[in-house]
Amino acid sequence: MRIAIVDGYTDEPAGLGVPPYIDVYPRYVAGAAKAADPSNEVRYFTIDGLRRSWASSLSALRQFDVVVVIAGITTPGKYLGGTPISYEELLDIGRLEGPLKILGGPVARYGYGIEGGTVAAPPARFRRYYDIVATGDVDLAVYEALREGPERAQPSALHRGYELVDEFAVRGAFIVQQHPNFGVNLIAEIETYKSCPRYISGGCSFCTTVGYGAVVFRSPEGVVKEVEALASAGVVHFRLGRQADFYTYMAADTGREEFPRPNPAAIERLLRGVRAAAPGLETLHIDNVNPGTVARWPKESAEITKLLMEYGTPGNVAAMGVETADPRVVKLNNLKTGPEEALEAVKLISSIGSVRGPNGMPWILPGINFVLGLPGETKETYELNRQFLQRILEMGLMVRRVNIRQVLVFPGTRLWPLARKIEARVKERKRLIWALKRWIREEFDREMVRRIAPAGTVLRGLYAEAPAPGGTYARQAGSYPLLVYVPEEIPWGRRIDVVVAAHGYRSVLGVVYRPGKSAEELVAEVRKRLAKRRSTSPYASSRRRPS
Repeated sequence: MRIAIVDGYTDEPAGLGVPPYIDVYPRYVAGAAKAADPSNEVRYFTIDGLRRSWASSLSALRQFDVVVVIAGITTPGKYLGGTPISYEELLDIGRLEGPLKILGGPVARYGYGIEGGTVAAPPARFRRYYDIVATGDVDLAVYEALREGPERAQPSALHRGYELVDEFAVRGAFIVQQHPNFGVNLIAEIETYKSCPRYISGGCSFCTTVGYGAVVFRSPEGVVKEVEALASAGVVHFRLGRQADFYTYMAADTGREEFPRPNPAAIERLLRGVRAAAPGLETLHIDNVNPGTVARWPKESAEITKLLMEYGTPGNVAAMGVETADPRVVKLNNLKTGPEEALEAVKLISSIGSVRGPNGMPWILPGINFVLGLPGETKETYELNRQFLQRILEMGLMVRRVNIRQVLVFPGTRLWPLARKIEARVKERKRLIWALKRWIREEFDREMVRRIAPAGTVLRGLYAEAPAPGGTYARQAGSYPLLVYVPEEIPWGRRIDVVVAAHGYRSVLGVVYRPGKSAEELVAEVRKRLAKRRSTSPYASSRRRPS
């Protein structure tokens, strides 16, 4: 049987699958297809690759027996490496006649949303177009459909543990070799557990992660075997990003305590195993740390941060969902932590992890997420958010990046009954939202970029990712890598080292580092060159660049 996997990309609170990342969904589905019958032929396509010639791509998909579409953006952002599937493209594939069509990922579970401040289209809307809309685990639905027939597949079926997941993950590792970023900067997102420890209190009002129910941890052995299979297939960049809070992996009180005590010994076992399974890895990063965990358990959190410096690679980011600095909004939305605790968490990770690593970046820094448009917000909320960041500046701390997004309301979350009211409120507050974003970009982000990568810093191992007017955008592989504008054309995928010459709001200007010249000489050269063409340089203009 011939199976096509169409990766429309995913972005969730606990998981990323927009290039250069490949998320777990397509890998698990590929493994499920092979577990159902090793003779099954599995092909992988990205939506970017298909849309280059959309009509002929649709015609090619008709020739497959099964077409599995993976999609869903629940935490929308701006992407340099790819453009997620559109609503119209989802319907176009759903209209194909011939193959069995299966829709999976967050879009099948929570609906289609792409822009903050709006209401998602519910999953039921896609049942007219797809034979199976997998509201549960799509890999399990594919496995059942291929083994027992589509009429016996249960769209809502969920894995009860990780036994089958671990098998699918290893069997499906081969699919990475069909990704366009393979052999360049492809990053494999790795799962360590499902759901969120705060599910016992209902979690944050807007979050979809708690919808997975009770936390189920994946064993270190299961993770390590998958990493070994991926490394054997040729992957060198890894992120342990598919969990709500990396610092609570294997925490003993999970299910009893909302903020369980971290387990550094289990995390060291995991990290040591990953390093042994992939001795040639070039990137080992994480994603998602609950600031409430760090504030409540500083000793254990400090130990884990140091373990990430010992076993991980520099440029790492502990992304923390602060969400708001308004205590009233925290309470009304059952958020993780208040502003004082969040500040303590930022301080702890920044003070330990700001040591510069061999690739030129600090080892591990906090990242901050804000969600705007939540119930309880007032004009004062935006001023409190600004004051929170101002205190970080005054304390001399480092923060890798601040993500600001407007709340996107999904079915099944506690905000769903208020969806239209929230959408209207966000529209009313566009001016406040814009003013806060502008202050952050102009006053906070630029200063942070200067602290993180001062002029003259040599950043190593960047990949040319996208053309830019008069130059190229390049980044290191990893969690939230710093964007570098290089004022010369460089072929996609080429690996370079650069010297930081100047700073933008969220990015830097870098000149390709060439042995034989000092960093100072290279910086002087590029500044002189740019002065001659300042009117055409995208770096010198106010043009918005991807973050």
